[in-house]
Amino acid sequence: MRTARTAVALIVVAALAGCGAKVGEAKDESEASGHYPVTVSNCGVRTTYDKAPQRVVTNDVGIAEIMFALGLEKHMAGYVAPDYRTSRTADVPWKDGYDKVKWLSKKQINKELVLDAKADLVFAGWNYGFGEGTDFTPASLKKLGIGSYVLTESCRSGAGNERGVMPPLEALYTDLTTLGKIFDVEDRAAELVAAFKKKVADAQAGIPRDGKRPRVFLYDDGRDKPFTSGAFAGPHDIITKAGGDHVMADLKDTWTTVSWETVVERRPDVIVINNYGDVNGERKKDFLLSYPPLKDVPAIKNKRIFVLDYVDLVESPRNPDAIAALARYLKGVRAS
Repeated sequence: MRTARTAVALIVVAALAGCGAKVGEAKDESEASGHYPVTVSNCGVRTTYDKAPQRVVTNDVGIAEIMFALGLEKHMAGYVAPDYRTSRTADVPWKDGYDKVKWLSKKQINKELVLDAKADLVFAGWNYGFGEGTDFTPASLKKLGIGSYVLTESCRSGAGNERGVMPPLEALYTDLTTLGKIFDVEDRAAELVAAFKKKVADAQAGIPRDGKRPRVFLYDDGRDKPFTSGAFAGPHDIITKAGGDHVMADLKDTWTTVSWETVVERRPDVIVINNYGDVNGERKKDFLLSYPPLKDVPAIKNKRIFVLDYVDLVESPRNPDAIAALARYLKGVRAS
């Protein structure tokens, strides 16, 4: 990205050229290709890159896997994430990426960590690492000479802290396409987007267009009040494109809290559980099945509970597979 150092370098090059020095040999392959500089828009902010970042630090597993899917391991200094690979221990997608890139921490990303990693770019999101409460924001990193890329799912909208500016899958495709431009891997990005769109279309092929759609609620966590997803988080597109009716589609936010009364009123036929953290999917399922206020909800009465992993449900290249898996489950629900 353009920095004070870039400006100084340009002055030095101009001075050398004025003295008759040959400076063409100093260009790297990406500059010689004519791809750079490249200007992109990310969450409404336009940034110009003079070359591809070389020491990217990512926060959270879905974000790391976006980089892995694009084949950008050599551009990464490391990733920060709890062990959210969860139930898929035998066939973790992009396992080579996890093996090649340094796991910097399971804990909260912070300035000291990215400075120690000599990061030139941090790829995170609002509430996915970025937050004013920890003073870890694109603005605070800019003061340290470190660039930022914000996960599109987490783009803030409006005057408050609500997040989401486009449908979830569109956010994934937008990030893949934009990062493809930044890192000069546009062909790879286009191939991924095309493959993901085909996978989603194949999953939808068997869904009746005029039949009843099972009503689906996403349960993330929470006992007093459930934490769930609105229209701009991954589960919305996962549910709707799998043939379900997302009961919280009217919430114009990503992840948010609702009341149990609202869940009961909307009578979901299926509950999808987000499997992560100390309280895993099985324990969350046991809680839901034994929670008295839910006893008359169809999903509980019929024990129709489907578990997906955290990384399936946040913006990540696993979203299309999650759609296919849920579509198969909902097909069985409609047939029963």
